[in-house]
Amino acid sequence: MTNPIYDTSAPVMVTGATGYVAGWLVARLLEKGFTVHAAVRDPNNTEKLKSLNDLAAQLPGSIQYFKADLLAEGSYAEAMQGCQVVFHTASPFSLSAQNPQKDLIEPAQLGTRNVLEQANRTESVRRVVVTSSCAAIYGDNADLENVEGEQFTESDWNTTSSLTHQPYSYSKTLAEKEAWKIAKAQDRWSLVVINPSLVLGPGISPMATSASFTLIQQFGDGTMKSGMVDIGMGVVDVRDVADAHMAAGFSPSVQGRYITSGYNTSFPKLAEILRSHFGKAFPFPTQTLPKWLVWIVGPFVAENTTRKYVSRNVGLPFVADNSKSIQELGIHYRPLETSLTEMFQQMIDNGLVNAK
Repeated sequence: MTNPIYDTSAPVMVTGATGYVAGWLVARLLEKGFTVHAAVRDPNNTEKLKSLNDLAAQLPGSIQYFKADLLAEGSYAEAMQGCQVVFHTASPFSLSAQNPQKDLIEPAQLGTRNVLEQANRTESVRRVVVTSSCAAIYGDNADLENVEGEQFTESDWNTTSSLTHQPYSYSKTLAEKEAWKIAKAQDRWSLVVINPSLVLGPGISPMATSASFTLIQQFGDGTMKSGMVDIGMGVVDVRDVADAHMAAGFSPSVQGRYITSGYNTSFPKLAEILRSHFGKAFPFPTQTLPKWLVWIVGPFVAENTTRKYVSRNVGLPFVADNSKSIQELGIHYRPLETSLTEMFQQMIDNGLVNAK
């Protein structure tokens, strides 16, 4: 990862540094000896910063913490000072929100605007890497019918999500479009965007919090014992996502968007892997609910499982082309079984799921 363009002695900024993906990114940066300017909500919350501090104590690099508010203009000025590379990973991940505009849209869109406009004001910045999502590329699995080559690529954009249908996906789409709009209006720094699918794998913190953990926990805590929904999705290991960010930040030739997704899979396939590895110690689902039943009862079980969502996703595959990330970022995707079983084992070890 040698790069004549970037000075490895210069600090690197990471927003949302205590996050699931950001934790492994910070680990990679510390391994390379960087000084990480970690932008966090509360630099005095030693409990939340413990995992990062433990990493810094073991690795060549160092961490400096800066208080920053995603929605406050100018709050990243101090953290960004002197940085040539900025990683913007901070964004809410919640599939259900009481107020999508306030809880999802504004933090994603305004947060991106605040970070990138600060990059415009910070002379040292040369590269900005934004963590977007495959949700900015597609809204529903049914969208696959309308793309060329029967697989999603970096040229596709989500055109079917809205404030009332898949608002999380809508927030990621608006945020990424905001990033490209700001980047194209200037020519000092370049923008690279990472578009991960569902991120799995162990967190650097044993008590990592993410909607990904909530989902996998439900496979093993009995939530799905009466049956699971057949939904196709992409999945990727959190460590591979961190590696993709590193390549995006420090490879001069890298440009544009990168679908970062290791495997096209589904809920039933994830359940099969968990059952085969952990046996009958947990109430993993064995039955797949018929689509007609999900269509009828789904809206009563979960508010975000609307009938429109069911009709456009249940029983339909997800297929994405990850070749650009392999060829240009040099990613070697970990086996799906490794990501899923190591994640679930970490949850067992920390009492998040218990054998029956």
